[in-house]
Amino acid sequence: MPDPRTLRDSTQIVLPCDLLESVRDDLESEFVVSVHRANGETCRIIGSPVEIRAVSDFLARQGISLR
Repeated sequence: MPDPRTLRDSTQIVLPCDLLESVRDDLESEFVVSVHRANGETCRIIGSPVEIRAVSDFLARQGISLR
């Protein structure tokens, strides 16, 4: 059985919400993902593993580091 952490890591990106402010509209219109505010400062981008990889590339092109 796969490790749940591995599956979770491949289906979500967790970032500070302020990093997404300038790209959130583009992100939600270009990709099939949901953006949820986890708490006051943290947002989760949730989608399929394929979409999450594409979103990761998109964010990197926008200068947003995931590490």
